[in-house]
Amino acid sequence: MLLELTDAQRHIVALIREFVENDVKPVANKLDNADIYPHDLVERMRQLGLFGVLVPEEYGGLGLDYTTFALIMEELCRGWMSLSGVIGTHHILIHMLVHGGTEEQKREYLPKLASGELRGGLALTEPGGGSDVQGAMRTVARREGDRYIVNGSKMWITNAYYGSAFALIAKTDPTAQPPYKGMSAFIALKDHPGFKVVQKLEKLGYRAIDTCELLFEDYEIPANRLIGGVEGRGFNQAMSALEGGRINVAARAVGVAQAAFEAAIRYAQRRESFGKPIAEHQAIQLKLADMATKIEAARLLTYQAAALKDRGQRVDLEAGMAKLFASEICLQVAMDSMRIHGGTGYAKELDVERYFRDAPLMIIGEGTNEIQSLVIARNLLKRYAV
Repeated sequence: MLLELTDAQRHIVALIREFVENDVKPVANKLDNADIYPHDLVERMRQLGLFGVLVPEEYGGLGLDYTTFALIMEELCRGWMSLSGVIGTHHILIHMLVHGGTEEQKREYLPKLASGELRGGLALTEPGGGSDVQGAMRTVARREGDRYIVNGSKMWITNAYYGSAFALIAKTDPTAQPPYKGMSAFIALKDHPGFKVVQKLEKLGYRAIDTCELLFEDYEIPANRLIGGVEGRGFNQAMSALEGGRINVAARAVGVAQAAFEAAIRYAQRRESFGKPIAEHQAIQLKLADMATKIEAARLLTYQAAALKDRGQRVDLEAGMAKLFASEICLQVAMDSMRIHGGTGYAKELDVERYFRDAPLMIIGEGTNEIQSLVIARNLLKRYAV
């Protein structure tokens, strides 16, 4: 890989790899198949400091960059993609506070998020909303004195059950045109009876991690939890954070694809057919070469986007390309790995079946790939404007 790692990054990667090999891989299939939340693994992640990867050191975090965060995500997902969800959307809230919060909000919440005392998430998507974030949003926050009263619902919220703090996006001005100018972001805590987790959603993959619907019924939230202290900035704050989220998803896809490839190339050297290992058959060799090449291309796109974000650049084009390509090749590689395994890969006893179930999430999540293609095209038209 054309990426010069620092000594610190090598140490972190080695630490996460050891955690994955010793603690995660032995139990991942069992927990995933039974859909059991991995409390022990999450506690170990907290001890490793993974809840504070992107929190500046002055607020109690590790103060690392997006490139290192992507390296961590890739390694975690080589073991079990579901674990990445625990800290993925957690860092969406962290990004919004670091880059848009008031100093009072940073000092109040970032140390608690870094330690894992608070576990974060993003409450953005609504039932029936999907990719139409602006037009379909119905959740409203009405100002009453020194508080807001929130009514509405959110769907497909990761960390909803076991999480405790959420970046809640709601309309403070429902009449604003365009609609995004009336959207604001709040730090929503489970400290009021109006905040309800109403159902856990059963999923094809990405199992064992809580994904739920949230309901807000006259939920009271103090005005000092309006992120940045100014209404109307919520949409831009969320979209900026989701740039990093797409790098996160791209790194997840690279990790799952790498795991699927490693399983395939090891199996191909052990499984014999027609008197020799199937790795010696040209048909299998062509698949392995294609898989490895696509993974390396996805990896390079991902870490280029991360490096540009670390320089402070807008990376909606680069992050969109990385997320689009990495997620698509992840599904392709997972399918090819299953084909190389044959009937064995279709059984739940092996990890390959799980990789195939997890892969579609990266195509759909953090903005569907169809939306990513539109974002990429619009940015290219700006760049090459005639």
